[in-house]
Amino acid sequence: MFKKLLLPFLFFLSAGVSLLPGCKPREEELQTTGGLAFSADTVKFDTVFTTLRTVTKRLWVYNRNPRAVNVDLISLDNSATSPYTLIINGDLRQTASSVYIRGNDSLLILVRALLKDNGQSLAAKKYVLEEKLNFRTNGQEQHVLLRSFGQNIYLHNNATLACGEVWRNDRPHVLYGTVRVPTSCTLTIKPGTRIYAHAGAALVVQGRLVVNAPADYSPGSGATDTVKASNANLVRFSGDRSAETQYATAPGQWTGIVLAPGSQGNLIRYAQIQNATIGVLLYNPDNATQPDVTIQNTTIRYISGSDVSFAGATSTLGAGAGVLNIQGKATLTNTLLYDCYEYAVLGEGGNTALNFCTIANYAATGGVRKTQSLTFTNAVVNSRGATTTQAPTVSVQNSIVWGAIDDEVFLDQYDAYKGSVSIQNSVLKTQVYAAATDAPGKPGLSNSALNNLVNKDPLFLKPIGSGLGDYRLGATSPARKRANPLSPVPERDLLNLPRTTATPSLGAYESTK
Repeated sequence: MFKKLLLPFLFFLSAGVSLLPGCKPREEELQTTGGLAFSADTVKFDTVFTTLRTVTKRLWVYNRNPRAVNVDLISLDNSATSPYTLIINGDLRQTASSVYIRGNDSLLILVRALLKDNGQSLAAKKYVLEEKLNFRTNGQEQHVLLRSFGQNIYLHNNATLACGEVWRNDRPHVLYGTVRVPTSCTLTIKPGTRIYAHAGAALVVQGRLVVNAPADYSPGSGATDTVKASNANLVRFSGDRSAETQYATAPGQWTGIVLAPGSQGNLIRYAQIQNATIGVLLYNPDNATQPDVTIQNTTIRYISGSDVSFAGATSTLGAGAGVLNIQGKATLTNTLLYDCYEYAVLGEGGNTALNFCTIANYAATGGVRKTQSLTFTNAVVNSRGATTTQAPTVSVQNSIVWGAIDDEVFLDQYDAYKGSVSIQNSVLKTQVYAAATDAPGKPGLSNSALNNLVNKDPLFLKPIGSGLGDYRLGATSPARKRANPLSPVPERDLLNLPRTTATPSLGAYESTK
């Protein structure tokens, strides 16, 4: 009987004690000893451009003690003049006092940086800026280091450039908003220059763009004069967060290079264009003075966009492309296009020519990417939103068009412009056009007179997307040493290796095996 009464009595007693005034849960009781733990001992900001605010980094402050602690002070070494900005527990402030943290709970501090120009007017000198974030708890001093690797830049913020402007490699150039090269003016970009574009930024060329002019850079003809991806003379266009691992291969970070109607004489050599919605856009929807560009020894990669719109007009197929030619003239030689999530080359009207180019588009699986890497159409949406018909002129020769899906070539409404299409002496992946004879709306690209290799795997050294691929040719590739090439045959390939004029390999890379 006693045992039966004891259990309810103990339960009542324990409940009553917990409800007595002045008693707190253990985790809310304040202790006068013990310190803090942190999610990192250093908050790092890599490759910070001076005068531009960084991304926000998180620092978690943990109270691993069973009871609460009172953080007497959180402060920077130089709170009033610090380049670092803090948000402590949701409040923007540089210092905080008497910050209460329950037992086994945490506090979030957000950190951003804004570095001043370090006064180096000529050289693009990197510098390290460090400051301590200090915590005083129960008489114990603790610190977290804030570290930034800063670099001076040339900032072009919604700017119209001066005529004859020259961009040199002494500092990176950072684009914000729309940066314009005005009509009748030339922007010259010297060897080794790095251009970083902020989200949505565009380089709009109404005049002329010259990247790595022959007078500025010619790699030579010696055995060691190859042009590797790490070559210091390459001009690089990329997103301004591409130095961060999660953004290095991410597409769609900026708009791209836009060549407006009347922009002529454009030349892009020994360049790398990446992380854009469109690598190069020739935009002439109203069939005005045709913009043109020559692209040589260039790599275009990590490209994607959706419902692309310019000046109120949307392209017919509404997506991103390595090269999007809307009623312009684009001539590509020794150029590699890969990891383009919709199109490598999309031509809407206009004139497009590829010679010794490689399209290796493994950016998405067949279940995701439904658009053919090399696509042409005669449908052009003008600036008023009306669809017009403009026949494209297409030349693909000595090239490789390959990728992750069964059909990497598409000629929309082919019968309307079949007399202006020439696809010869190339490796092509296509099921629709694999026949040896033409059919309504379908060219027979296996016709022996065209000398194509249809659905013959080019056997790249490493055909993997997301920046891991190697699109040179393997030792047994059928694209190696092809006789009877179509002229012209460039003397050297993308890597500046000599080509054999009589039997060069197809694509951007000459085989060295």
